Amino acid sequence: MPGKIHSYRFSLHISHEVMMRYYQGAARDISVRSDSGQQLRFAARHLRPFLTALGIQGRFLLTTGKDNQFQSLMKIS
Repeated sequence: MPGKIHSYRFSLHISHEVMMRYYQGAARDISVRSDSGQQLRFAARHLRPFLTALGIQGRFLLTTGKDNQFQSLMKIS
């Protein structure tokens, strides 16, 4: 039986310099608070497609599946 799918919206503002620390191995996970108040943690590597010269900024939608396993991360604005 498939697990329930959960979606979480949140804002993220990380400078390019700070994001480079993640790439260099200083930290592996990103921790954010969703709009509804849940504390979320996921691998920083999932943010790579969204990195610009300014860093990572915007609104995101994180989707998890069974046992809250990562499914997808999408920039929504």
